[in-house]
Amino acid sequence: MYLCNSCGLCCKLFYINLSEKEYRSGRFRTIFSHINKIDDFKLAKSCGANLLTKKENGECVYLKGNRCRIHADRPEVCRSFYCTSKAKRFQEMIKIINQARSEQ
Repeated sequence: MYLCNSCGLCCKLFYINLSEKEYRSGRFRTIFSHINKIDDFKLAKSCGANLLTKKENGECVYLKGNRCRIHADRPEVCRSFYCTSKAKRFQEMIKIINQARSEQ
């Protein structure tokens, strides 16, 4: 089992892609929330309309300090990623996080 160390780096360094179900739910603020939602999810995904919005400083809009304000209802991709994961698909992200951590 993996545990989050609450450093917040994944929420600061990466954009979060919502699944089609999450995007259609309207529960999350996306980078285009200020305009009408794009009904065609493939189109929305191709132009980045399914990405969670970020604050001016580049961190996730739901991050406060190093804590997720929507932790219990966070997107699936956030639920599946841990910087201690051994999964191949996360290794490049973990490398970027470790580099950022060493620069702090």
